[in-house]
Amino acid sequence: MKNKSTRKKILLALSAVGPGLFLIGYNIGTGSVTTMAKTGAEHGMGLFWALILSCFFTYILMVAYGKVTLVTGRTALFNFKSEFKYGWALSLYIITALIIGEILALIGVMGIVADLVQEGIRIAFDGEIINTFWIILFFVIILFFLLWYGRYQTFEVILTVLVVLMGLSFLVVFFMVKPSFSTLISGIVPSIPDTPGSLGLIAAITGTTCSAAVFIMRSTVVAEKGWGIKNLKEEKKDAAVSASMMLLLSGAIMAVAAGTLYVSGQTLENTVEMIDLFEPIGGKIAAFILIIGIAGAGLSTIFPIVLIAPWLIADYRGTPRNIHSTSSRFLIFAALLFTFGTVFLEERPPALMVFSQAFQACILPAVAIPIFVLINKKKLMHQYTAETKWNIAIIAVILFSLLTTWFAIAEFV
Repeated sequence: MKNKSTRKKILLALSAVGPGLFLIGYNIGTGSVTTMAKTGAEHGMGLFWALILSCFFTYILMVAYGKVTLVTGRTALFNFKSEFKYGWALSLYIITALIIGEILALIGVMGIVADLVQEGIRIAFDGEIINTFWIILFFVIILFFLLWYGRYQTFEVILTVLVVLMGLSFLVVFFMVKPSFSTLISGIVPSIPDTPGSLGLIAAITGTTCSAAVFIMRSTVVAEKGWGIKNLKEEKKDAAVSASMMLLLSGAIMAVAAGTLYVSGQTLENTVEMIDLFEPIGGKIAAFILIIGIAGAGLSTIFPIVLIAPWLIADYRGTPRNIHSTSSRFLIFAALLFTFGTVFLEERPPALMVFSQAFQACILPAVAIPIFVLINKKKLMHQYTAETKWNIAIIAVILFSLLTTWFAIAEFV
């Protein structure tokens, strides 16, 4: 009886932060793992400040987007289209940019997962190598089956399991590496290393954490949850849990890379390199824990990514989000085909992931500025317009988004 009561309390706690778990699953994927690992490998904890800022600003915009949806009962893109003169153009730009960014991310995500699973099989079965094409095909079949028959509640449960598994894996590895406390603290002081690629990494940290897609999806998952303005406190708590977990897990990944690759003077060109380097430190068990954590991160990201196109289109139209409709299933199937991209591309998945995350940073101003206007629109928000402190915080996000967009353009153009 006691076990049932405990299990019920855990399920209630998880359901209370459903949207946050969904977005942790989306946000802390192989994009985050690769970006944080590459940052830790090349700069130690020197860019930890960028991660802290990004997570804080993520909380600000998550609350803002959630609050507008709670008050209006409408999702983000539909609000943009309805409330701005050329809102349809803004919405279509966001949809197009996000889908392009997510396709790039999807190719990199599955490529990294396949490489890691291949490495896990090699370690477990004395050098046995399975072509990544077959590994990707295996996961695509499972994902397509789950997406074909599943419901949002099912995805939430699956993502919860993957997020918990991922979180425990990274934290176990973090404590095995034991990075020094003074190194972590030194990374809080803002500084930009005078080395090639540092601006791109700052943009990528922003793009993978304070991601435009997260905020657009935030309004969708809050609406999917059926919350109203009476749930405002829950929405803020949920956003705080989500942003805190993003900071904790992303920071742990950065610290693991800093404690392994950075101290040995190596850079990260392939995620498998981190596994190879870590195996002598913690043995095969530690290597498997890291593989499970990163693969779990990747699979938890793929669910929201393949749903983003049908959900964005439903958001824009203001229609119900039915992933079992013919058009949604076609879009999901098309998205899953892109997972085979790394089989045919020469570009390594980590480089592709960093570029896709920096690309995401360029979209951030297009979602930060409109929400500032909407949340202060008396006719739309009535008595729930933003307080002064929230306006200051959102303006800070806008300035930060413009700065990181410039970083991305300066690095990659």
